[in-house]
Amino acid sequence: MVVVFAGIYESLSGDPKLVFTAVVLAGLLQILMGVFKFGNYINLVPYPVVSGFMSGIGGIIIALQLSRLFGHEPNGTGTIPALTAIPGSVADPVFPALFVGVIALAIVFLWPKAWVKWFPGPLAALIIGTIISVFVPGAPVLGDIPTGFPQLQIPTISADFSVIIFEAVIILAVLASIDSLLTSLVADNMTHARHRSNQELIGQGIGNTVAGIFGGVPGAGATMRTVVNINNGGRTKLSGMIHSLVLLAIVLALGPFAGKIPHAVLAGILIKVGYDIIDRYFLRRAHQSPRWDLFLMVLVLCLTVFVDLITAVIVGALLTAIVFVKKMADFQLAQLGSGNLRYSDPKIRTLLEAAGSRVNLLEFNGPFSFAAAADLEDLMRKRLNNGTDFIILDFSNMPHIDLSATRAVETIITDALKREKVVYLTGMTPKVHKTIRSFCNQQCISDVRYFNSLVEALESINALIAGRATSQG
Repeated sequence: MVVVFAGIYESLSGDPKLVFTAVVLAGLLQILMGVFKFGNYINLVPYPVVSGFMSGIGGIIIALQLSRLFGHEPNGTGTIPALTAIPGSVADPVFPALFVGVIALAIVFLWPKAWVKWFPGPLAALIIGTIISVFVPGAPVLGDIPTGFPQLQIPTISADFSVIIFEAVIILAVLASIDSLLTSLVADNMTHARHRSNQELIGQGIGNTVAGIFGGVPGAGATMRTVVNINNGGRTKLSGMIHSLVLLAIVLALGPFAGKIPHAVLAGILIKVGYDIIDRYFLRRAHQSPRWDLFLMVLVLCLTVFVDLITAVIVGALLTAIVFVKKMADFQLAQLGSGNLRYSDPKIRTLLEAAGSRVNLLEFNGPFSFAAAADLEDLMRKRLNNGTDFIILDFSNMPHIDLSATRAVETIITDALKREKVVYLTGMTPKVHKTIRSFCNQQCISDVRYFNSLVEALESINALIAGRATSQG
């Protein structure tokens, strides 16, 4: 989000009114995304993906803070510079910083759970570590924190707003939305609750819209602060409100006091936050989990740590969708491959037995997707070589057919007709019938026979077989 916002700032030559108008537009777009229920799709992210990015975030937090715990600042931003800085920081610690950092770390890990309700461990670590640093000087501190409100920025649309700027606004809104909703998934996983995705988008959109008016940069749900809040008993909207009021107090008056907090104290607290985010539940059971789920979790974890969170989730969700579609295609083909022996209706079984191997029945069970279309064509080509004279395509249990499957049906009919087979279509709903008639070759469709039910088609076939036998006799 910072990179995109910086690009907008540069494109608009740093004009505050136009820059913060872009933030307002991004917020309004988030509100629209919530109104039109875009948030519902975040709930489709599977558990191994959620577990992977949770553990990845935890690893990132720990990596970013280890050098600060020893009194040093990583050279550059990101995970890799933070990791490469750790050996040098450990070899040359700033002892006052390490001392207060270890104290803060010990407090957050050893703080009694019974006390959390009345006084959270991280707050105790923050206060105690900062007081100790006064008597043991030498630890790097936060330093000056600006106070006061920025100037109001009245939204303005001008000719300088190019298509590129609007594209950046869309990216900004999408990134903020995904980041917030992923944070909500982490919170759900920790609290065993269910967030309201669309309400979250509307709330975040309102926040960014107002932030733009006040000259604020765009924001999103913060995973670290959310985890700290949950681990210290925050479960209601009140905890978020108090958080905002404390930040407001720092902006207005308490900046000089907050500036005296040592980096190492915050590092000790945040290392505990990172440890809490890591999904230890999955990691303890990793050796028992399906190999695909374990691979997916590790992949998302690595992408989260070494690339970025959004890429990790998109890749994880995309791979999951592809594997799911493949499994569904295999299931659909297995249903098709069960052939003539699956029917419990005695009348259908009797008619099938009377027709014998001269009839090949293909029954569609449930929606048939594009993923199984190619394999369906191959399956039917093999069946056509087994002495079959009649092909029945039974659509009785198919409520919907997509265009890929429709083309596969057309190919099956065309191949059968070329081999002088008789093709029957049975049990089609009006919707399926309309799709097949609209998108299949009309010459092909006109040469097949239609029946309302499978029984009618089988009776017709057996009558035709009996007629042929009589004429030959």
